[in-house]
Amino acid sequence: MSQSRVPSPARHITPTDTPATPQTAAAVAAALAGALALAAFAGPAHAADATEKCYGISKAGQNSCANASGTHSCAGQSTKNYDGQDWKAVKAGTCASMGGKTEAFNGTGTPKDGK
Repeated sequence: MSQSRVPSPARHITPTDTPATPQTAAAVAAALAGALALAAFAGPAHAADATEKCYGISKAGQNSCANASGTHSCAGQSTKNYDGQDWKAVKAGTCASMGGKTEAFNGTGTPKDGK
């Protein structure tokens, strides 16, 4: 009769088997400090960067996002120039001067200077 020998399971090293070194702790602290510094430096968006939806000024395929009527749901999908249901993101306060409206409307817009 032959007796088979069952091999012992291999020893797996887990993170708890390896103690953290001072260098590891310093590296983690430096990475965290760097991430926090970047977040603080970026800061909140300034009011000068604010935009608004301007309807009736985008050419076909140049709209910023979904239209008001719900016939498409993504940027660049408008099929009609200056559609009052399609909008383009513009700097806040500039829509009217471009010939657009800040609310969706039925019909076609008349943008100034072909914008």
